[in-house]
Amino acid sequence: MSNKDITPKSEKIVAICGSLRQKSFTRFALNIALKGAEELKAQTYLVDLRDYNLPFYDENEDYPEDVFRLRRNVSEAQGIILGSPEFHGGYTGILKNALDLMGFREFQSKIVGLIGIAGGAAGAINTVNGLRIVCRNLRSWVLPLQVSIPNAKNEFDDQGHPFNSNLEERLKEVGRQVTKFSFLHNSEQIKEFLQLWEQEPQNSGGE
Repeated sequence: MSNKDITPKSEKIVAICGSLRQKSFTRFALNIALKGAEELKAQTYLVDLRDYNLPFYDENEDYPEDVFRLRRNVSEAQGIILGSPEFHGGYTGILKNALDLMGFREFQSKIVGLIGIAGGAAGAINTVNGLRIVCRNLRSWVLPLQVSIPNAKNEFDDQGHPFNSNLEERLKEVGRQVTKFSFLHNSEQIKEFLQLWEQEPQNSGGE
């Protein structure tokens, strides 16, 4: 199935930003990934956790409205992209808390793409691998393709545009694949879904 075969039936793709920085490289990367989804006519929405007053998860349902707003925004989506900077070898606490406040209703059987951002040369492999484990436990389909960006301050200008066209293409491809597989999954084209899924190459380390 080529990209042009995705129908105008709009999939809703949501990206969740696990960074609170005003000029966040994670937010820059997620916005580019959402542009890739929009190329396939997806409706897109960025969940910026700065805009949500989320308490710590405590298995209590007496939560403020922002918790239920977060759940609604994610549950209405057919595909999800998670992005986080890497802090101390893992993804951020703000993103983990947001994930803890959600569950199977928001994630089960949905396609998830992963993007990790790092300030150093080692990249954000621990971040994307940690998120992969969480999403599998939430019964999601996690894309084989993931993007880990090292030395992030050298990759984007102040407006969030990447200096490297290859990086831009990789980020957009995450959005395209989340949209494409969400469409196939929700249109019950299971045979084609599985055939394409099995053709996706595994990541080569830092990719």
